[in-house]
Amino acid sequence: MKAFATLLDRLVLTPARNGKLKLLADYFRDTPDPDRGYGLAAIAGTLDLKGVKPALLRELVLERMDEVLFRYSYDYVGDLAETIALVWSEERKDLPPEADEPRLGAVVARMNSLGRTEVRAAVRDLLDRLDPSARFAFLKLATGGLRIGVSARLAKQALADFSGKDVAEIETLWHGLSPPYEPLFAWLEGRAERPVLATPAIFHSVMLANPVGEGDLDALDPTDFAAEWKWDGIRVQLSAAGATRRLYSRSGDDISAAFPDVLEAVGFEGVIDGELLVGGTARTNSPTRTFSDLQQRLNRKTVTGRMLEDYPAFVRAYDVLFDGEEDVRPNPFTARRARLSGLIDKAPHDRFDLSPLVPFSNWGELEALRREPPDPVIEGVMIKRLDSPYQAGRLKGPWFKWKRDPYNIDAVMMYAQRGHGKRSSYYSDFTFGVWTEGEGGDVLVPVGKAYFGFTDAELEVLDRFVRNNTTDRFGPVRAVRAEPGFGFVLEVAFEGINRSTRHKSGVAMRFPRIARLREDKLPADADRLETLMAMVEAKEG
Repeated sequence: MKAFATLLDRLVLTPARNGKLKLLADYFRDTPDPDRGYGLAAIAGTLDLKGVKPALLRELVLERMDEVLFRYSYDYVGDLAETIALVWSEERKDLPPEADEPRLGAVVARMNSLGRTEVRAAVRDLLDRLDPSARFAFLKLATGGLRIGVSARLAKQALADFSGKDVAEIETLWHGLSPPYEPLFAWLEGRAERPVLATPAIFHSVMLANPVGEGDLDALDPTDFAAEWKWDGIRVQLSAAGATRRLYSRSGDDISAAFPDVLEAVGFEGVIDGELLVGGTARTNSPTRTFSDLQQRLNRKTVTGRMLEDYPAFVRAYDVLFDGEEDVRPNPFTARRARLSGLIDKAPHDRFDLSPLVPFSNWGELEALRREPPDPVIEGVMIKRLDSPYQAGRLKGPWFKWKRDPYNIDAVMMYAQRGHGKRSSYYSDFTFGVWTEGEGGDVLVPVGKAYFGFTDAELEVLDRFVRNNTTDRFGPVRAVRAEPGFGFVLEVAFEGINRSTRHKSGVAMRFPRIARLREDKLPADADRLETLMAMVEAKEG
């Protein structure tokens, strides 16, 4: 555990990307198997320690510490793993020296081999053996969400740096392998041949687009690009080989159980990339429904017959990665689209259609279409270079996304919660609201939550306001003073808005972020709920 704990400590204190890459590459080079593979899995979010849950950890620490004192400590530190690592009262036993610092691989193997009734004693014993740094590392493994400023993509880039392999090739193999990734490391170090995937019907890392920035299109010839509508659903990848059929989110989560109607209709073999939507396909001449309708189907382990009938799902296909077992990702976009058209033609018309191309002759014409799309479920356009291969990650140049201009409102901060990782000492997650008519006058009603969009300097300002103006506490959440004449106004930008029966306000925002701190405004000047409802009605209309 010591090597992994040291890595985490250094990553947290290293802000620069290149510095993090060097730390990771050194760790992968110097750490033996299987420890480095489990460390990689922890960083990439693919490690699962069975049976170690936050509730169990709370129970264990409260066996040795007053509950009120722990609650105050947790509120101050803001991170469960860090709090327990610091306050744990050791009851050390007589152990041989080598037992004091178990290796990461041994810890993972032991925890995953335990029965349900054995976990409590094993975790207690391990916390006693480890020093605070290693204890923190273990607890982070158990609770997930390291929040050390390292993405799975950065970890894969570090693998490429230390091995000399292409990161795209690593991405291609990634989801066909599992922790502790020993075949992967053997290939990276030249000790074995490149791993061979048993089937293409797995999740493959998706190709991502860059937002269109100022001047990005000026030097580009429009005739070199195709355009498609960007639909307001969720990006998915559908894999089918024989009896194996899986539907994955863009991050690789298996969401098959919630969409059996789509999987049952698959009539081809291969891997396609597309948008999951609810309603009718273009081939059935039925309208595509809003994201809030799609939400009725998301994050469910099972779906009822009534739900399948009320919210029929379908895939609007964007691209093809495998046609049968043939990998067509190296082919240009135009060739892949021809292949995709052939696959979709064979699929049921009510479950699959092909994303239509948007004809345009110059960037000004495309911008006009972007601003006024023909369907409210369209959130912009995608621009794809005609000769571009399908490459994992977000490369600058081949693909762009050009969204409609975001919505903006002025809202009032109502609640705040501490962040995680390097933000664990700051109040950085903010719930905001707008005014609506209530009994006895106007009241604030929460309409969203945001935790990014501000600079470090602005975070200092927000955190100071929360600390100086707290009016109540609800566990880790603080209510802040918010009155017509006193409070903090935030300018909030968001990508879309829909009706919602799950929120008290009746609306749900998509991707809200804090655009500006409006210290020049009084809360009384913030927007009203009627303004947001008008946005919903305009979108629906």
